[in-house]
Amino acid sequence: MSSLDSVIAAETRLSEVDGVQGRLVICGHSLDDLAGRLSYEAVLALLLGDLVSDSEVSIRAELAQARLRAFEEVSRLDADLVSLSVTEALRALMARLPDGEDKSAALLQIAAPAVFVPAIVRAKAGQKPIPPHAGRAHAEDMVAMLGGAHPGAEQVRALDTYLVTVSDHGLNASTFTARVVASTRAGYASAVLAALGALKGPLHGGAPGPVLDMLDAVGTPDNANPWLAEALARGERLMGFGHRIYRVRDPRADALKGALQRLGAAGGMDPTRLALAEAVEREALALLRQKKPDRPLETNVEFFTALLLEALGFPRDAFTGVFAAGRVGGWIAHAQEQIETGRLIRPQSRYVGPKAA
Repeated sequence: MSSLDSVIAAETRLSEVDGVQGRLVICGHSLDDLAGRLSYEAVLALLLGDLVSDSEVSIRAELAQARLRAFEEVSRLDADLVSLSVTEALRALMARLPDGEDKSAALLQIAAPAVFVPAIVRAKAGQKPIPPHAGRAHAEDMVAMLGGAHPGAEQVRALDTYLVTVSDHGLNASTFTARVVASTRAGYASAVLAALGALKGPLHGGAPGPVLDMLDAVGTPDNANPWLAEALARGERLMGFGHRIYRVRDPRADALKGALQRLGAAGGMDPTRLALAEAVEREALALLRQKKPDRPLETNVEFFTALLLEALGFPRDAFTGVFAAGRVGGWIAHAQEQIETGRLIRPQSRYVGPKAA
């Protein structure tokens, strides 16, 4: 069955994924020039173009107001929703937002995951959700709504770097889903909800949590080589290594590793945890090159995503929701781009069933 790998399904100005060179370009800027340097709001200005103001300050203020609006839905976070997984509860709250194709609808969709995920995490822990603050930047407010205290500068920078890094990445499964739904003119809410459903699948957005399970099982740097070697001997996949597109190292891994190292230097994470992760990465890459020399299996975005989000206080079952809080900017941008073409996405299929009598 065809996986559509070589099919060009859209022309886009939003992002280019160069799997051979290991390069990600977003709106004409390499990831190296964006991650850790520009805020999420500034990258939204690049992605959304004419849909929003091109002023980072204006987007920050408008997105803050959208977070306040999204928080009104948190009152619907009842016991039944809290009993669900974070991703399923997020999907249920997102489904309550109004649909539309205008600026306010777009900003509300972008703001909502940053509000809903911390609220759901706190509710599941028996804590009261914390309302957003209109005077904060997006990443800063998300960290504050999770922990309840004013976040440190490196915590904010780490989350901002993460949101920017995952904001867009070509025509992946969830983004393509968003474009298909947007092409029907169903509205931004419908497109984002469908994309979130695609992201929920373990083959797309569910791998960062198992990276931490692997680190926990390894335990110490000295145990990294024997544990990983035994896992490979059993035919197991090493979580956080290899990517469908990249034939070399995932550039997003380097962006997040840098953010993690800065966070560690500022005292924002356990240094022994970082040392363990670096030992596991080093030994895993050496073993993979030795045992699978014909397969390019380099560090991917999930490896350092897991460590960064753990250091910021997000539980493992919230990782997919935090990913959605970053990728939603790309989903909306692709939906907008698809709407502008006015074309319904309607591919053909090849019938391989039995012939009619």
